[in-house]
Amino acid sequence: MEHISAYLRSEQMVNMLQAAILLAAGLLLASLAGRAVQKLVTRNFSQHHAVLFKRLVYWLVLALFVASALRQLGFSLGVLIGAAGVLSVAIGFASQTSASNLISGLFLIGEKPFQLGDVIRVGTTTGEVLSIDLLSVKLRTFDNLFVRIPNESLIKTEMTNLTRFPIRRFDLMIGVAYKENISQVRQILQQVADANPLSLDEPAPLFIFNGFADSSLSIQFSVWTKRENFRDLKNSIQEEVKIAFDQAGIEIPFPQRTVHLAAATPPGQGNTIT
Repeated sequence: MEHISAYLRSEQMVNMLQAAILLAAGLLLASLAGRAVQKLVTRNFSQHHAVLFKRLVYWLVLALFVASALRQLGFSLGVLIGAAGVLSVAIGFASQTSASNLISGLFLIGEKPFQLGDVIRVGTTTGEVLSIDLLSVKLRTFDNLFVRIPNESLIKTEMTNLTRFPIRRFDLMIGVAYKENISQVRQILQQVADANPLSLDEPAPLFIFNGFADSSLSIQFSVWTKRENFRDLKNSIQEEVKIAFDQAGIEIPFPQRTVHLAAATPPGQGNTIT
């Protein structure tokens, strides 16, 4: 017991307790400082900037307390800093891809092509932005899959933000038979758009006669709607156009091909192969 009591009173044990207290205080203060910075930044910046500032402040504060704890345990900060520098150089050569993603992430943060909650399309992947980090962007697709896209790929690849603006346009491509009256078709489509509650009056629907296709007259009918109603409008207006065309007797043709069969060669008159 005397040995245990002496050890507890020793300088080494006191330093260890002080280091543990510093670490605990660092975790608490880093968490509080991160939340405070997030609330402050949210007032003037976007949500993903607030999250990044929160993480930055959290790790900076925690790093200061960790350094103080190590110093309390007798470690030389100069040696640690030198070792960290050598390690950083080694990691930099070994992970050039990560460095490229990091630099690309800084460009994305400065450029702000999208924010948390936006729906973007990168290549064949479309999803909601869950997180914007220094190395990658995390998406949740519409079939509830988690997708991680490196920042370098986002910088090099064409990216489409589907929810950047408050309204979107749906382009309906239609083909009608050559016998149909174009003015009547235009009037029916306009009536369908006017009756659809999701269709906007301004900008007005757009009717474009694209030309003469192989089996039909090619028409584009474009309707504007609020971005949150885009999917519902896309489903409803196509169904309503089909019903209106059926009621008016407007024919939507399908491609037709005429096949000519050559007459059979009479027996004995074919080419002889020897």
